[in-house]
Amino acid sequence: MSARDAAVAELERHIGYVFGDRDLLERALTHASVGDGAREVRHNERLEFLGDRVLNLCAAERLMALDPDTREGEMSRKLAGLVNYHACARAARRVGLPEAMRFSASATKVGARKSDAVLGDACEALIAALYIDGGLETARAFFLTVWAEEFEKLDEPRSKDPKTQLQEWVQGMGLPLPEYEIVARTGPSHAPCFTVEVRVEGLGAERSEGASRQAAEKAAAQCMLLKREGPEP
Repeated sequence: MSARDAAVAELERHIGYVFGDRDLLERALTHASVGDGAREVRHNERLEFLGDRVLNLCAAERLMALDPDTREGEMSRKLAGLVNYHACARAARRVGLPEAMRFSASATKVGARKSDAVLGDACEALIAALYIDGGLETARAFFLTVWAEEFEKLDEPRSKDPKTQLQEWVQGMGLPLPEYEIVARTGPSHAPCFTVEVRVEGLGAERSEGASRQAAEKAAAQCMLLKREGPEP
């Protein structure tokens, strides 16, 4: 048994389900980068589309079951905390999905196997495969088990992200809002790297990188916040 075959078997052990349709499972585990060459490869992008809808359904029905009296606005806030690529990436790592996936050599080299965005999409593809192969009950069982830890965190106080912190600080100082600009985008389309510059009047500019524009903006804002605080004594 190859290392990857062992990883796929371990994945099925973690999720407590053995796929009847092995081709479907293989498709869910295949990143689009594998098809970069001339050879036709069925990858998981279409499955992501379905998996996102199944995930939202499972999360919404669970939130309603937990507290039937919760207002719609509060449920929407909690749903956003459960259904995002960071939460999906954490779920993917819990079941050993990164090790079971197929990537091109170039995607592996640039760190796609560790990317939250990539793993989040793959987790949605896996949910779709579970839904197709085993039905809604199978997908729901996966969600309830693997997302249990995410539900525990729902009511924890959430710190503001760096962009919000920076905006509130400059507003408090009576300064214009921070300005963000993409100054570079490198890497292949399936694993891009964005370089973003943030400028604040009187503080100059800071740059940082991220796998998405949003991630790069947050990282740049964090650098600016550290600059505001000054060096440690």
